[in-house]
Amino acid sequence: MATDRPDPAPLSGSGARRFVVDGSWQRFDRVLVAGSPLRIFRVTERGADTLAAIERGEQVDPSRLVDRLLDGGAIHPLYVEPPVPTPPVPTSPVPTSPVGVSGPVARQVTVVTPQLGGIVARDGRVVIDDGSVPPLVGAARRLPVNRGPAAARQAGRSLVDTPLVAFVDADVDLPDGWLEPLLDHFDDPRVGMVAPRVLGERGSPLDLGSTPARIRAGTRVSYVPGAAIVLRVEAFDSIGGFDERLRFGEDVDLVWRLDEHGWRCRYEPASTVWHRPRPGLPGRMRQHAGYGTSAAPLALRHPGALAPLRTNGWTAAAWALLLTGHPVAAITLAVGSAGALVPKLPDVPPAAAFGLAMRGHLGAAQQLASAVRRVWWPIVAVGALGSKRIRWIAAASLLADLRAAPTDAAYGWGVWTGMIRHRTIAPIVPRLASWPTRRPARQYRRES
Repeated sequence: MATDRPDPAPLSGSGARRFVVDGSWQRFDRVLVAGSPLRIFRVTERGADTLAAIERGEQVDPSRLVDRLLDGGAIHPLYVEPPVPTPPVPTSPVPTSPVGVSGPVARQVTVVTPQLGGIVARDGRVVIDDGSVPPLVGAARRLPVNRGPAAARQAGRSLVDTPLVAFVDADVDLPDGWLEPLLDHFDDPRVGMVAPRVLGERGSPLDLGSTPARIRAGTRVSYVPGAAIVLRVEAFDSIGGFDERLRFGEDVDLVWRLDEHGWRCRYEPASTVWHRPRPGLPGRMRQHAGYGTSAAPLALRHPGALAPLRTNGWTAAAWALLLTGHPVAAITLAVGSAGALVPKLPDVPPAAAFGLAMRGHLGAAQQLASAVRRVWWPIVAVGALGSKRIRWIAAASLLADLRAAPTDAAYGWGVWTGMIRHRTIAPIVPRLASWPTRRPARQYRRES
């Protein structure tokens, strides 16, 4: 949990708009606890009026407080579907445009698709043949050898003359109207990238849920897949685009570099696209193992961003006691540390502060189960040979999401393969943080 701090960021947006509050939102008069990770916002009376207006769903003007809430993941721009106009009667043939793109939208966005093998879709996409043998018929450009999706997308950028570019994989189907909810975000000049919800196989790691989010490493939505993303060309060019040295993880690396350079990246589930899953479990497992090999190079480029477990030291200690067979000590430590947080948050009601800490302790269980299934399972498997308790831990983590267990294990195999290749253990190291310490009230920033 962090306390909001001053920042020289410019005001966002060009006019008043509505927002939806994040599910973490808890307001206590002029104190707000919200965001991912949880952050404390202390505001003036005028700022409290702005918070109340946001809660009521009213339009609010751009301000530094709104900027802070957006960057902290406490609020999200609300997409309101515009009324459907009556289409005019065409007097001449309608030109071909990308799937789901027509009218003025087609003049703002170029859809680029990297492709290796298969058949080129004749729907207006700019297809880059990534060294297919035989060459793809109908591709806009062909790379002489297969260099990976990052290089193919980079080649496609040179053919773009619109302010926005959409990179869409060849196995992604685009329904009509998929772009409108995404384009709405680009009214904010600081937004560099927006991603839709990617539907497909049940439990797919590409599907990041139905709740909008700010994308940032270490938050609820820490990355988005490159299966379908829309970028401001200015933002894309400012960071040099995709890193062609990465065969996997180039999309995650791009998002994190955009964020590090001050561009806002947003996840908008009001827009959905469909990803055709690989046929059969073996094919999906090979795909997930490939994803896992990206963890090591990403962890080296972005230290701490891929930690499988993020929690504070007290929570980690409480769970360590429980898992090693000391439940009474674990509960005592959890309750005691939650109580110790209360005086550190003097302007948050004691019951609420205590509840925040206890929910943090309980919420770590899901992270632990995921870490065991995905990246710690080789260590757990060795330990399970000689420990009944570790076998129970392994079983509990599997039962937490039994359907995802095979692909999670494949991802972990890829992670360990990458760690051996790059000689690092960074992708499996947890990241511990501390709770906020009590500060004099005058040191807190007051938002207006």
